[in-house]
Amino acid sequence: MAPTTAFQWISTFLDAQAAEQGAAQNTLLAYGRDLKDYVGWLERNGHDVATAHRDTVESYLIDCDAQGLSKSTRARRLSAVKQLYRFAFEEGWRTDNPTIQISGPGREKRLPKTLEVIEVDRLLDAARQTGRTQADRLRNTCLMQLLYATGMRVTELVSLPVSSARGDPRMLLVQGKGGKERMVPLSPPARDALAEWLKARDEIESDRDAKGLATSRFLFPSRGKSGYLTRHRFYLLIKELAVAGGVSPDKVTPHTLRHAFATHLLANGADLRAIQTLLGHADIATTEIYTHVLDARLSELVLQHHPLAGPRAAPAEDDDS
Repeated sequence: MAPTTAFQWISTFLDAQAAEQGAAQNTLLAYGRDLKDYVGWLERNGHDVATAHRDTVESYLIDCDAQGLSKSTRARRLSAVKQLYRFAFEEGWRTDNPTIQISGPGREKRLPKTLEVIEVDRLLDAARQTGRTQADRLRNTCLMQLLYATGMRVTELVSLPVSSARGDPRMLLVQGKGGKERMVPLSPPARDALAEWLKARDEIESDRDAKGLATSRFLFPSRGKSGYLTRHRFYLLIKELAVAGGVSPDKVTPHTLRHAFATHLLANGADLRAIQTLLGHADIATTEIYTHVLDARLSELVLQHHPLAGPRAAPAEDDDS
């Protein structure tokens, strides 16, 4: 259900940016300022964030230009508005995205960050060894294996019902943004990690039941309000695993594991349409960004390792002696 106020739209969007994208505090503050300016303009002109059309957003951009704002400021404000509406569309708050065809004043599009296979291996190894108890370590391993094996969004992962994991499944049914469901296959390591965690989880829940305490219907229970591990807690956990595994924490967020899933599949010959289905992208244009990530990575490899990519050595002079 869509939030009822503009403030709730912005705060929910910012929470998701912090948890799933690992946005820095300064970035969140900038988004907040830009979106507050946009919402203020809407209200002054008799519009609402939930019903604004493309021409409304374009009128706002014209007003920004008329104020003499720099090109970079206008590009940043449009970026914030576009991300808000893309998030709203994916969450099912709106049936359309009014900004999808709006072009900004021009700013280079940054490719999503991803991870090398060896870095993912280090994170998985760290998960097996990180945690106060054996149950914690099994949970952490299961979380990381499922995330990398399926490319799920972090909210989809942490909110999985335990019923979806029963019976040694080969695939999981995932409820994505806007309530849309999709099936994602499990790799053998992910299935093993899931089975081990499920056994430990059920023992913990049985002990709680024996003590007359409430049990959870979620695969990754938490005693918090939601009943399952929060996005924020998982974000902190993955940073801990990065440090333990010797991977730069700046490179690692739950979303970079999703990017790694897609990029590594593509690098190994997976069909782009299949990756779109696995990721739950409504538009294949969103998935196509990974072809650019792969192209950039291949170019980098050539420049780093091809014998003719570096400065050419001067030809040796003939020795007449």
